Order: sequence, then structure tokens, then C-alpha cells
Amino acid sequence: MNRLKIRTGDTVKVLSGKYKGKTGKIIKVIPQDRKIVVENVNVHTRFERSKKAGEAGKKVTFFAPFQASKVMLIDPNSGESSRVKYSFLENGNKQRVAKKSNKAV
Repeated sequence: MNRLKIRTGDTVKVLSGKYKGKTGKIIKVIPQDRKIVVENVNVHTRFERSKKAGEAGKKVTFFAPFQASKVMLIDPNSGESSRVKYSFLENGNKQRVAKKSNKAV
């Protein structure tokens, strides 16, 4: 099963690699590959050829996906990075909880 404990819209901190220490919001989650796309992290540049003769080519920058294991969720309550656990409410709904603050994410 390819479940990730982080979701689109979560704020995360990068733990390793070139962008270590940077924080950003998750734009896209690719659970089958266990990868995520975070804004302003893992920025790549691609050069595209011109479509018509005489036009200049384009320089396109984009945020590339990288391993979800390289990031940790930032708890919105405390502002610190924290692991995530699940708990069940009285009505049976599942809820994500930050382990450090023990509050709902």
C-alpha cells in the first residue's frame, strides 16, 4: 500500500539533500512513486526550442518531484517539525495528529 502521511497543502521542512533546511508547501503528491512536489524546492530548468522559425526559445523553470522521505511535516500548532500519527475520534473518523504537540493537524 502506498500511503503517505503528508498531503497536498501541508507545510514541510526538507531534512536532507541540496535544499536541506528549506520549508515549503506541498503542491502535488505522487503516492505510487512515494514522491512529492514542494514549492521553491528542487527547482529545475528546461530549455524549449522555438515552435516557429525566427522566434526565440524559452527557458522554463519548474519544481521537480523528489522522495517524500526527505521531508517532515511542520506542525501548524507549534511551528516545529513533527512526525504524524493517526487517532480515531468517538464518531469513528480517522484524524492526523502531530506527535510532538499531540494536537490535530
